[in-house]
Amino acid sequence: MGSMDRAIETQLANIQKRTGKTLDELRAIIVGSGLARHGELRDMLRRDLGMGHGDASMLIHVVLRSDGERAAKAAGASDDDVIDQIYSGARAHLRPIHDRLMEELERFGEFDVAPKKGYVSLRRRKQFAMIGPATRTRVEVGLNMKGPDATERLIAVPAGGMCQYKVNVTEAGEVDEELVAWLRTAYENAG
Repeated sequence: MGSMDRAIETQLANIQKRTGKTLDELRAIIVGSGLARHGELRDMLRRDLGMGHGDASMLIHVVLRSDGERAAKAAGASDDDVIDQIYSGARAHLRPIHDRLMEELERFGEFDVAPKKGYVSLRRRKQFAMIGPATRTRVEVGLNMKGPDATERLIAVPAGGMCQYKVNVTEAGEVDEELVAWLRTAYENAG
């Protein structure tokens, strides 16, 4: 079990302890409320059970499996199915960029691929990159690494974000030696 899964399990145990209700009882309250919107459910849990904002939001995500990755997994979708969904419709033409990036990354060695709702997280001991369509015209490659100076192409991301840098890619040919070198640095730093 990953550290994130352990953290969720601990938070769920604490919620059950504080509310005096089992997870099944909490699920019944949420489902039986007749409410559908996340904000309405969160407010109801806060008001009726005295839950904090974070606990209520996390519980709703777990019960409704509404965080993209869990929703797809609950519906029986594979990682490939989730990635197919990310690159569907108006963003389907961006899939070759993703595939080219993954082809290069697979040469580095082992890492975990964790598709989320709108991007793919790549991890070793920690996340080293994120890949996903930022718009209908480009894929954004987020990089977690230290060392390089930002350039016009390697864009520094303000502190507090999920990555330190990003690179915008509009066609598969832009997956060049420079970008691959940055990916390798991020990969090695995460290892």
